[in-house]
Amino acid sequence: MSDDRERDRLSARAARYARVGANVGGVAARIAGTRLLGLDRGEGNAAALASALGGLKGPLMKVAQLMATVPDLLPPEYATELQKLQSDAPPMGRAFVRRRMMAELGRDWQSRFARFDETPAAAASLGQVHRAVALDGEDVACKLQYPDMQAAVEADLNQLDVLFALHRRMNGVIDTREIAGEIGARVREELDYRREARHAALYGVILKDEPLVRVPTVREDLSTGRLLTLHWLEGEKILGFVDHAPEERNRLARAMFAAWWLPFSRFGVIHGDPHLGNYTVFRDGEGQPAGINLLDYGCIRIFPPRFVAGVVDLYRGLLEGDDARVVHAYEVWGFKGLKRELIDVLNIWARFIYGPLMDDRVRTIADGVEPGQYGRREAHRVHMALKELGPVTVPREFVFMDRAAIGLGAVFLHLKAELNFHHLFEEAIDGFSEATVTRRQADALRAAGLTA
Repeated sequence: MSDDRERDRLSARAARYARVGANVGGVAARIAGTRLLGLDRGEGNAAALASALGGLKGPLMKVAQLMATVPDLLPPEYATELQKLQSDAPPMGRAFVRRRMMAELGRDWQSRFARFDETPAAAASLGQVHRAVALDGEDVACKLQYPDMQAAVEADLNQLDVLFALHRRMNGVIDTREIAGEIGARVREELDYRREARHAALYGVILKDEPLVRVPTVREDLSTGRLLTLHWLEGEKILGFVDHAPEERNRLARAMFAAWWLPFSRFGVIHGDPHLGNYTVFRDGEGQPAGINLLDYGCIRIFPPRFVAGVVDLYRGLLEGDDARVVHAYEVWGFKGLKRELIDVLNIWARFIYGPLMDDRVRTIADGVEPGQYGRREAHRVHMALKELGPVTVPREFVFMDRAAIGLGAVFLHLKAELNFHHLFEEAIDGFSEATVTRRQADALRAAGLTA
């Protein structure tokens, strides 16, 4: 009977992917038709696309949400609808849990734990997490990858190609091919839990002296390519703190800043998914919120040190009015055809991203702009200007850097944080040099078992 159930499950999954593919194709045809006829059906088409994608709680939803966080990649009505999608997937049952654990750790897998809760503590797009206790008494989190995820990811990325191709035909302001390549590479990496284990170890090395951020240790003896076991970090959802005292909210915002920008500015490493479910808040001995637990390491981007140097050069160039330094930064990042008009357009977005970092005062991240409008005005100005200049190819390394900045901005907005972001960034890049980042990165990668 188990083989029959397995065949039924695989058939059902194949049918679901076929249905979603057909739905996406149908919506694509509908969008193309309305645009061809000159009809304005943006909101209706966006809702139809979100409905088609929502039919599958899997990798495609992760990609759709990612697309929605990259400003001007999608029209506003599409971004609004896609941001409503929930990444929580319905959990797999106990039969799956037992099969997966047996496949990864052997028939005697239960003897490897003092306790294992077969009811998941959390479920997401690629896997689910179970709480357990190792034989040595350590509380651990076991992340199990859902079945058939490699095929599911490839099927979803094929649908992504359909959407990006439609985008290029209907709105050629941004050439999305490099973006698609970067998203595909990062999503495929998330399937390799051994890589994620090494990334967690890397963050353990990088943030070992940062008291505001806790990183779980990896249990190599209880991990495989599709099972990742980490030390369980007790914590609470960050949205539960949005009405706390200002000093508590600001402390959590400083922790978020440290978790993302210290690894990048000093080691060339960034967490590409500042999603609310990827961190929790831990308390100190007196019960006060003390910092954040960084939980998920599937989407990590390791940059060449020259890219980090470009980020610092652009910041310094904008701050000091040094046009040559600004242009050099764009060239280092890989932007092509840098005529004066294109540089001016890129600077619109750069000044928005760097604005809080260049402003030497205590302020909110949006500084009076309504949260729902954060970045919209600048994205619209960039979009309209690029219509006049022709298509621009966004370098693939830029994608997750941009996404992290926007994602963190959203967290700071939720927390209503008021900080001197200029001071925080200056501290992060104090003594910066490309050579120093190169050395630090190589040492950290080697310590984490990654290729330097």
